[in-house]
Amino acid sequence: MDDAEASPESRASAAVVSIAAPRGQGAGQAGSGQPGAGTPGAATAAGVAAGAPNATAVTSFDRRELSSILKVYGRKVAEGEWRDYAIDFRRDEAVFSIFRRASEMPLFRIVKDMRLARRQGAYSVVAAGGMILKRGSDLERVLAVLEKKRALRLVDA
Repeated sequence: MDDAEASPESRASAAVVSIAAPRGQGAGQAGSGQPGAGTPGAATAAGVAAGAPNATAVTSFDRRELSSILKVYGRKVAEGEWRDYAIDFRRDEAVFSIFRRASEMPLFRIVKDMRLARRQGAYSVVAAGGMILKRGSDLERVLAVLEKKRALRLVDA
């Protein structure tokens, strides 16, 4: 299927898949040896998990983890505190970086490092200066450090 024949939804899904594919391998390339090659969305990181030859294992966030992260991120964007984000998938870690402006260094980085999963917990929130604000094995509890503390006030009637 050409780009001219593809619907906008399938082109968008092919773009997302190409981000998750290891470098040097295009998503859905004909003759790539991957099942369903040539169809948008057929080549995914599942080829990496299935032990495909010449594939390097990449640590990534799953759907539940991204949903939790984007819930906090969306709330902060609505409040006007954050404006941009970036996601990096590396061999040993996955990083979700949060920016106030696109041209800055990240305010916070949410890191999933599977090497630390059994020791200190796979998830951590790192501040701009490199200080680890919170680390643990439960993502929801680690993300709680990004939420504002809401003070209760006594109001006289």
